[in-house]
Amino acid sequence: MRTAESFQIGREAVEKLAAAYGSPLLVLSVDQIKRNYALLHKYLPKVKVHYAIKANPHPAILQTLKEAGSCFDVASDGEIRTLAAMGIEGERLIYANPVKTEAGLAACCDCSVRKMTFDSASEIAKIKKVCPGATVLLRLRIDNSSAHVDLNKKFGASKEQALGLMLQAKEAGLDMAGIAFHVGSQTITADPYLQGMDLAAQLFEEAEEAGLPLRVLDIGGGFPIPEHKVRFNLREMLRQIRARLDEDFSRAEVWCEPGRYICGTAVNLICSVIGSNERGGQPWYFLDEGLYGTFSGVLFDQWDFKLLSFKEGRNRVAATFAGPSCDSLDIMFRGRMTAPLEVGDKLLVPECGAYTSASATTFNGFSKARFVVWEEAAPGLGL
Repeated sequence: MRTAESFQIGREAVEKLAAAYGSPLLVLSVDQIKRNYALLHKYLPKVKVHYAIKANPHPAILQTLKEAGSCFDVASDGEIRTLAAMGIEGERLIYANPVKTEAGLAACCDCSVRKMTFDSASEIAKIKKVCPGATVLLRLRIDNSSAHVDLNKKFGASKEQALGLMLQAKEAGLDMAGIAFHVGSQTITADPYLQGMDLAAQLFEEAEEAGLPLRVLDIGGGFPIPEHKVRFNLREMLRQIRARLDEDFSRAEVWCEPGRYICGTAVNLICSVIGSNERGGQPWYFLDEGLYGTFSGVLFDQWDFKLLSFKEGRNRVAATFAGPSCDSLDIMFRGRMTAPLEVGDKLLVPECGAYTSASATTFNGFSKARFVVWEEAAPGLGL
């Protein structure tokens, strides 16, 4: 089953899948990937979507988006070559890492990737040397401290630097095409996007007056997915963004770079209780997946995962949940309210498709959680 915004399997499917494939297990809905991609096209019909593959580079996601006509946001030589090996043309990629490696630029040359971002003079020199004439966008800093992950702490030129850098890129022989910004991950109102577009519109005017007409605006990613205790209206956000784009950028080509929004709601984790104990007067439950696996998002993405035990109506207790490794760091949740659990019980973790398996490791010799692809139209287990 699924909600309007997310893919979520039920108790019967959890039990059947765990019996068939073991635990921990990641269940991916490519249909949800398609729905998420289609919704962006519905509300932002003139915007060219570039999926940020760092959020989840699973081959089934990439293939689904390839067939849907998506473009891609890449940040490394590894990501560039992965897509090239799938037959995805370089013209569908933007190398959106403002600080590039020699290997990344070499991959651009090998795979015909000509679009990229920059935010400093040092990047202009690097691009000119390895990818002369490349099409570039200046990454602009947008202040948005309310973002779940504030990417502008690391990247983005100030408005005061912008025109000078763009003119320098033009003088270096680069195709200085436009402005890019990223408001930060899991942004829940349109206001930061509107602020970014206000600044971009001013720079479009300044550049025009300086003899440098711009033609591309990249509004980045940051579109939100359902989150515990967080309320937002995504469709209204997209309506507001579209209205401003129609008003101020009707003649520009517009791109976006969603990652979490595309994949975050398309994956469920099935995990098991493998041990229990009482420490400090509180029950502890040890799971077969932890911080070094799919729950890596607790550390690297500051995400508060849901844990569903399907034991409704039972008295709830505050418990600690830890992973299977021998590292005492491997504790995901403290004081998490739950029905009492027993060894062998299965838990479902919905909305765990972004920044989870992508940052998982094999620390302590534990394998990464296996993936299965869920097909809604298929009989039986839905696989």
